Amino acid sequence: MMKNQKVQIKKGQEFPLTIKRLGINGEGVGYFKRQVVFVPGALPNEEVVVTVTDVKEKFSEAKIKKIRKPSKERIKPPCPIYEKCGGCQLQHLDYKAQLREKQDIVRQAFERHAKLQGDQLPLRETIGMEDPWNYRNKSQLQVGKKKEEVIAGLYGINSHQLIDISECIVQHPATNKVTQTVKGILQDLNIPIYEERKRKGIVRTIVTRVGFSTGDVQLVLITATKDLPRKQLVIEEIKRRLPEVKSVLQNINGRKTSLIFGEETVHLHGEEVIQEALGDLNFELSARAFFQLNPIQTVKLYDEVKKAAELTGKEKIVDAYCGVGTIGLWLAPHAKELRGMDVIPESIEDARRNAEKQGFTHAHYEVGKAEEILPKWLKQGWRPDVFVVDPPRTGCDRKLLEAMIKVKPKRIVYVSCNPSTLAKDVDQLLKAGFKLEYLQPVDMFPHTAHVETVALIELK
Repeated sequence: MMKNQKVQIKKGQEFPLTIKRLGINGEGVGYFKRQVVFVPGALPNEEVVVTVTDVKEKFSEAKIKKIRKPSKERIKPPCPIYEKCGGCQLQHLDYKAQLREKQDIVRQAFERHAKLQGDQLPLRETIGMEDPWNYRNKSQLQVGKKKEEVIAGLYGINSHQLIDISECIVQHPATNKVTQTVKGILQDLNIPIYEERKRKGIVRTIVTRVGFSTGDVQLVLITATKDLPRKQLVIEEIKRRLPEVKSVLQNINGRKTSLIFGEETVHLHGEEVIQEALGDLNFELSARAFFQLNPIQTVKLYDEVKKAAELTGKEKIVDAYCGVGTIGLWLAPHAKELRGMDVIPESIEDARRNAEKQGFTHAHYEVGKAEEILPKWLKQGWRPDVFVVDPPRTGCDRKLLEAMIKVKPKRIVYVSCNPSTLAKDVDQLLKAGFKLEYLQPVDMFPHTAHVETVALIELK
C-alpha cells in the first residue's frame, strides 16, 4: 500500500526545487516529495524551477527552467562553449567553492558507504591549484568537416554533433596551437577527413601531448587507413609551421569503435618519444604510454603519497596497479625495496625502463594481477611493509583486498579517483582491523567533477 502512495514524478513536469548538494558528476541534487532529483548546472543552496527530462526507478533527472535564487558562488563560465561541450562540469562555480564541494563529495561517499561521519571522518581540505587553467598536457580531438571547413573537437553532450574546440582553456596552450595549425595543414592540402556515418575518409583524430618541463610536443595523427595521401607534404608542412613538434606518429585505427588508438603505430618524423620530468624523475613518453594529465598537481599528489608512506629507508613497498611506475619511483629513493605489478605488458616494460633510467636497482616489476602475484611472493618469504594502490575507477579487486588483509602491512596508501569505491574498500579494511588515519582530496582536474583522494590506512 505504502508503495502506491509515493507521488509519481512525470516527464515534462515542472516544480520548484532547493538544491542541497552536488552529486558525484557535478550536478545539483534536490528532493521533490522525498524523491531525489538530479539537475545539471544547479548549485547548492540555489532555488530553481526545473522541468523533468527523465524518470528512473530511484531518481529523476531535470533541467533548469529558471533560477529563482542564484548561489553567491555562481560565476559566468569563462569558456564560450562551456554549455555545449560537456568536457568541464563546474566552470560556473567559483574555484574556492569547487574545492569545498569536492571535499563534500568525498564526505558523502564515506557517510553512505563506510558509515563514517562527523568527528569519525578525518577528512582534510582539498589541495587546489594556484592557477587552475591550461593544466592538461594532452588533447585528443575528433576531426570532422563543417561546411567544407576542417574542425576538431568533441561530440556535444548527448549528441552526435561535433563541436569545434579550438582554444580550450584547460589545455596547455601548446596543444591548442598544434591542433589549430594541423587543422590548417589538413585543410590546405585537402587531406580526406574521416566521416563516421559513411565510414569513408582518412584522418579521424588529432592527438597532441606536451612535456611541461621540456616544451617538446608529440603529434599523433589517427587514420582509418595505413595510406595517408600526400604524406611527405604533410610532414614538410608540420616541420615548417611547428618546429616545437619533436615527434610525429601515425596510428592506424580502421575499426568502428569508441577507442581512439588502433594497434599499429608508424613513426613519421623526429623522435619516437618526448621527454618529460616530474620533480627529479625523467620520463620518455611514447604515443600510447599512460601519463598523468596534470603534471603540476601530480607532483602535489605524489608528495602526499610520500608523506603518507612515512618511509625510513627500511621498508619493502608494493606498488599495485603500478602502470609505468611513476608513484613507486617517487617513493623508491626512500625505500629498501620496491616491487610493482600491472596487467599491461607495455606498462611493465616502461616501468622497468623508467626504473633503470633513474638508476634504481632495488625495483622489481612483474606482469600480472596483484592478487595472483602477492601470494607467490609471500610463499617465497617476501612480506611488504607498505602497500601503495592506485586502482581504476572500479576500486581494488576483492582478491587484492583479501590478500592485503592477510598480509597485514603496517600501512596502506590508497590513491583513488572514485570516492564511492574508495569508501567501500576502506569499509572492508576497517572491518578487518585497520584504521583510517586521514583522507586528503587533491584537485587534479579543476572545473570538472573529478576528485582524487589519498587515504592513509594503518594497522591498528
